[in-house]
Amino acid sequence: MKQSHVPRLICSPHTFQVKRQCQMTTREHWYNPMCRQPRFVPNRAAFPGQIQLHPAETLEAQGPLRWNNYSEKFHLLLELEEQQMNRALIKYNIPNRNMKYAVMFRDRVNSDLLVLEVPGVSNNCSSLLNGAEVCVFPTGYTMSVYGYRDFHGCVHSVKLDSIELQFRSDLLDYFEDGMMFKVCFTVNRLTLALQHRAVILAVKHTLGKVLFPAPPPYSSQQPELPNLSVFDAQLKENPEQYRAVQHIVAGSSKPAPYLVFGPPGTGKTVTLVEAIKQIDLTQASCHILACASCNSAADLLCMKIVDHVDKGKVLRMYAKSWDSDCIPEKLKACSNLKEGKYFFHAKEELKKYRIIVTTLFTAGRLVTSRIRQGHFTHVFVDEAGHAVETECLIPLAGLLDSKTGQVVLAGDPKQLGPIIKNFSAQKFGLGVSFLERLMNNFSLYQRDKRNRKFNNRFVTKLLRNYRSHPAILEIPKELFYDNELQCHADENSRNSYCRWEHLPRKEFPVIFHEVTGQDERDASSSSFFNTTEVTVLMDYVKKLLQTQGKTISPKDIGIISPYRQQVQEIRRALEKVGKAHKVKDINTLKVGVVEEFQGQERDVILVSIVRSSHVNAKTDRKFNMGLINNNKGFNVTVNRAKALLIVVGNPNTIKTDRTWKRFIDYCRHNGGYIGDARSSSNQQ
Repeated sequence: MKQSHVPRLICSPHTFQVKRQCQMTTREHWYNPMCRQPRFVPNRAAFPGQIQLHPAETLEAQGPLRWNNYSEKFHLLLELEEQQMNRALIKYNIPNRNMKYAVMFRDRVNSDLLVLEVPGVSNNCSSLLNGAEVCVFPTGYTMSVYGYRDFHGCVHSVKLDSIELQFRSDLLDYFEDGMMFKVCFTVNRLTLALQHRAVILAVKHTLGKVLFPAPPPYSSQQPELPNLSVFDAQLKENPEQYRAVQHIVAGSSKPAPYLVFGPPGTGKTVTLVEAIKQIDLTQASCHILACASCNSAADLLCMKIVDHVDKGKVLRMYAKSWDSDCIPEKLKACSNLKEGKYFFHAKEELKKYRIIVTTLFTAGRLVTSRIRQGHFTHVFVDEAGHAVETECLIPLAGLLDSKTGQVVLAGDPKQLGPIIKNFSAQKFGLGVSFLERLMNNFSLYQRDKRNRKFNNRFVTKLLRNYRSHPAILEIPKELFYDNELQCHADENSRNSYCRWEHLPRKEFPVIFHEVTGQDERDASSSSFFNTTEVTVLMDYVKKLLQTQGKTISPKDIGIISPYRQQVQEIRRALEKVGKAHKVKDINTLKVGVVEEFQGQERDVILVSIVRSSHVNAKTDRKFNMGLINNNKGFNVTVNRAKALLIVVGNPNTIKTDRTWKRFIDYCRHNGGYIGDARSSSNQQ
């Protein structure tokens, strides 16, 4: 029997290693994930005379992404990103300039967690630290307890000024508060290893026709579209959604992926769910894998699916690192959580489920379980525009038959894409999602030059917005969606603030409030805050909560800022407002950076731009930070609001961005501008 070539991921709670069952081929470029030095060595034979090239220079020499450089290019891009992530974590290692050793304490709520105090940690690399690996080494008198050895653990969570760490019993059994350690953080490589493996398997299983789809021959027949009795009655009234479901059920795009894209609030997830239900109903031999980039999005998918599909057919598969308290009650019966613990089915058990719902990364377990290629007839990826292409590969490579399988991607290339730390990796394409690359580079997914229409056999653009007031939609519709966006939101919901007493102009629920503050930064943080804007925001929060004749809950309000330090300042101010006005549930008012609001909505959205310094604004433009000269960030921010949008900022700074200038002019023209308009116009 021929030995398998698939790299196997063998995992333990804190470490893992990749074990090859046979010798690597030259083209696979696999490496030891436990090694901290660069592990990927590109195939230099492809570039004779360039042996000493830096990875970024190699990427430059390779040119655009093609099938024949696909593997090497993505291995290099991922390696660059990993190096950048590890560099960003070095600042938290102890000893450092400020600390000779770390003193840790047991968490007061969970005694299995140890707390390391790091002032301002949540303002910097909290997203990187979450899930990171940590190695601690006893120092001082602590060595008398443990001896000369190290302990490996992981970051459980990042708090405002501290990090919660999780270790095994060999450290915890003898731990006492105040013990001293040296600390070293490194990136958890599991997610990176899954992406590298997916690239290898994509090449091995020749997914070229899926990843680089070609137009069908002119002689190819148009598939017959089924007449469907839909589960969602509203979908029948939406011609774009209904047509997309018909094409997905018919498999009209195969082997090319089918794309469902559209502005926020147009029902992309609803369309996917309807297609999944129809396939389950009409195709007896189907097996569906439905994925999303995060657990909350995967939960939403699954909850909508089980509304009409027997829960016995559905498995919601979670990673063992996911907090079981976050699992919706509705999904516990069909999840892999049993008696408070996660368990993972054997391969034969997994194959019995008709529909498996999971995140992109957790889908890697299905590959590791060696479910045969082609078992899943359909693979759906929601929020595909927010994922790195190699993340989207995880549920495809090794599971999908490129000839018979159907891939469906849903997302919006006009919203935020993947978050990339390394400048060179961003420059050479790691920040371009699979969805966006297909739409930018392949004629199948572009408008016909003659009639300006999309080919619905391969792609559907959704046009009906079910979320926001027309005044909120106007600028995104004009700037990003070819003026095709249509308002179909419920009238009572979208008009609920049109008569609000604090609107500068009634029936126009959009405000730009001019604030000339100062953007500041703490010495311990790389992020910014603006206390003047915080004061104005709190004034609006109090007005909203005290609105006469209208009941509004804090959970109906969201506050967005591009800087984590400003988020923390706003949260502190909200606590004071809650205490002063006796608002018990003030903590349900969500405050976060733009990325944390993607895919969400609130009745009222307040936005703090923060920037008042032209010098800092230029830095933002250079390093793609903040909301200035960030069209995707702007689009996500303003489209979170259903009924009222309030933006607080300095017009003299942000007007250098044409998108924000258009928004400010729009507010002025329609009477939604608050501030010293004469002062602003004099400085233009």
